[in-house]
Amino acid sequence: MAQRARIIMLIGDGMADHPVPALGGRTPLEAAACPNMDAIARAGRGGLIETVAEGLKPGSDIAIMSVLGYDPKKYYTGRGPLEAAALGIALEPGDVCFRCNLVTLRDGRMASYSGGNIRTADAAKYIAMIDAKFGREGVRFHPGVSYRHLLVVPERLLGADGTGLKATPPHDISEQPWAPHLPAGPGSAFVRQLMADVNAFLQSDPAACAQRAAGNGEANAVWLWGHGTSPALPTFAQRFGIETGAAITAVDLIRGIARLAGLDVPEVPGATGYYDTNYAGKAGAAVRMLADHDFVVVHVEAPDEAGHNGELDEKIRAIENFDREIVGPVWRAAREYPRHALVVLPDHPTPLDVKTHVREKVPFAVCGSGIAPDGSMAAFSEPAARNSPWNTMTGLGLIEWMKRTTE
Repeated sequence: MAQRARIIMLIGDGMADHPVPALGGRTPLEAAACPNMDAIARAGRGGLIETVAEGLKPGSDIAIMSVLGYDPKKYYTGRGPLEAAALGIALEPGDVCFRCNLVTLRDGRMASYSGGNIRTADAAKYIAMIDAKFGREGVRFHPGVSYRHLLVVPERLLGADGTGLKATPPHDISEQPWAPHLPAGPGSAFVRQLMADVNAFLQSDPAACAQRAAGNGEANAVWLWGHGTSPALPTFAQRFGIETGAAITAVDLIRGIARLAGLDVPEVPGATGYYDTNYAGKAGAAVRMLADHDFVVVHVEAPDEAGHNGELDEKIRAIENFDREIVGPVWRAAREYPRHALVVLPDHPTPLDVKTHVREKVPFAVCGSGIAPDGSMAAFSEPAARNSPWNTMTGLGLIEWMKRTTE
């Protein structure tokens, strides 16, 4: 019996960028030392790939759902419900789930969309205080990872089903005035009042003030966005005929998509979703999963966080860590399987000059046992990808294409 094929996807969240004047017009990908991604580009083929279709908002929820083969126009209901699936929170019919960031508001501006990169243990204390004060029947605040948390509210309290409610992601307005971006539309009166009440509490409550004074996070407000109702996805087995799969990630968004798709999601100690994440632990988990899983995706958040923070050196460092600690070891392991295909890509750009996501095609490179090198890319970078003639691939078609190469 022929050995089953392995399909591997390595996602460096937000790696793609714009030319940076301080780098002489190069992008961080061009400036970073990426010998493994460069070698993958030369060993196979690559170009530009569309991960966010026209008319959709550029974000990891839309982009990663797309590259995993699920059409967001059909399956996407909101970011919050995907993260609820990761946390095992069962949404009842009529429940609307919001992403709830712990943030820092200062001088009328969004000083930090992450509450100063608050630690998970410290964040849990703030969320517990908030839920104890404002939680009631049907209204619950649920702790997540670092600054990323959830709020569940029934439609009857919103006075709407949430579909017409507009809410801006806080990372889209870093250092900008926040008041013009408060939620608007049907249901917004409830949301805005709850945000105002919680924020007044966090800024005056003695326990919350003591937390901040002790250096346990800078959170002084919450920001609600990414709302929606519970989605229903076909499993990977139903969608692609791939019976076993696994996702390695520190981020509840990807964990939620993976669980809804029937993928295993092993825990990796020290995986933080930030610069200090346990790269080696994630690579080790991926290699172990390859032993008995036909599909493995590894997601690393650090380059995206650096882009949002506008930190050039950290973005280059995150890209280099991804290449050295994730791409290299996983690619070496993949080559032990006679039938395999491996792709490396960002999910979307998070350019340093705008500090948020943009809807642009991103570079990708794919190699494997059934993929002959075609010389389309000499290195893994945005300019090299633009110069490739292979620029018609979409995220929705990527896994199907890789699966065909291994048959």
